[in-house]
Amino acid sequence: MLAQFDRYMARLIAVPLFATLMIAAMLLLLEKMLKLFDFVVNEGGPASVVWRMLGNLIPQYLGLGIPVGLLLGILLAFRNLALSSELDAMRAVGISYMRMLRVPYMYALLLGLLTLLIVGFIQPISRYAYEGLEFELRSGALGATIDVGEFVQVARNTTIRVEESRDHGRDLRGIFVSGQSVDGKTVSVTAARGTFLATDDPDVILLRLTDGTLVHDAPGYKQPRVLTFRMHDLPIDLPQIELFRIRGAEADDNELTLPELYRVGYLGQGTTTEANREAVRANLHRRLVQVFAVMVIPLLAVALAVPPKRSTSAVGVFAALTILIVYNEISEAAERSGAAGKADIVLSQWGSFIAFSLLCAWFFHVLANVPGGQPIAMIERGAGIVTKWIVSLWRLIRRRFARAKTA
Repeated sequence: MLAQFDRYMARLIAVPLFATLMIAAMLLLLEKMLKLFDFVVNEGGPASVVWRMLGNLIPQYLGLGIPVGLLLGILLAFRNLALSSELDAMRAVGISYMRMLRVPYMYALLLGLLTLLIVGFIQPISRYAYEGLEFELRSGALGATIDVGEFVQVARNTTIRVEESRDHGRDLRGIFVSGQSVDGKTVSVTAARGTFLATDDPDVILLRLTDGTLVHDAPGYKQPRVLTFRMHDLPIDLPQIELFRIRGAEADDNELTLPELYRVGYLGQGTTTEANREAVRANLHRRLVQVFAVMVIPLLAVALAVPPKRSTSAVGVFAALTILIVYNEISEAAERSGAAGKADIVLSQWGSFIAFSLLCAWFFHVLANVPGGQPIAMIERGAGIVTKWIVSLWRLIRRRFARAKTA
């Protein structure tokens, strides 16, 4: 029977968990995709680079979505059990809350290992790849498109104008090219059609022109030489493109894996200033805390999933999300403070984690071991008291404003 119960719980948790992960990732990617398309269009790059950049953002969004997905998956599963009275039946046959945590902690263990892999190793690599694509797009290494109807400098001392572009830039119509060499020679070409071709030399691109006229001039010529051609290949020297920096350079500790963070922060490798080492150590502890926080989430989710009797209040969902978000903001603030040297890194980061863990454990203890204990009921009573204070304060302000107005 317990094995069937575990399989049943696994199915209940899986649906909202993976649905939350997919929806959160898709929403974040859609929001970012619009900005990336605008950026790529402005830089004149190919549209395909947008999908490569979005692919490198997926690990970052998964790292953000896993804690929320795990929280909602467990919370909604236990909430459904409580509202359908299945939870009372399970408790009546002797299944304790501690036994019910087996399946949630199986999910937490798997997602914790996945979080370790993502934030410790995949995110730094994907972040570096994303920055590399952005750099190549800005520098033109990805092959910027030529704006139709405008004079565009495609290389040093070489200008091109195209009246029409078809087949995604593979078929150019109405071409004008003007180039000048260092010894003063100039070449001006007009052609009906043309296309760019790659060569064996990565620094040279070939412009194959069809049905055109070439005007060649030099300081020693009495008059320019003019010739017409059926087909002419015009080599164009590409400008030298600056190489992208190495990963982790410019004190970007977000691009370092966990072993690299430890070597830089505690062994002093690859950095020269104490401020850089402080930032690296703060980043290291922040990532480790992200992994361990996943193991505490099941306690919070189960404790706030069970509403009071004869109540269908969803305040537990709101309260759990609020607690998780507030803790995440505190953890990020602890990282910033530790990196700036304003607070002890270990004490601020792990102290906030221990406080979060104790709060979650206390909520679960109240639900599982205190007769009639209801963490949600406690939160509702606290929220009611705060609401009454706010309403009373608002009424007092209104009365004083009314008296001042009549006076």
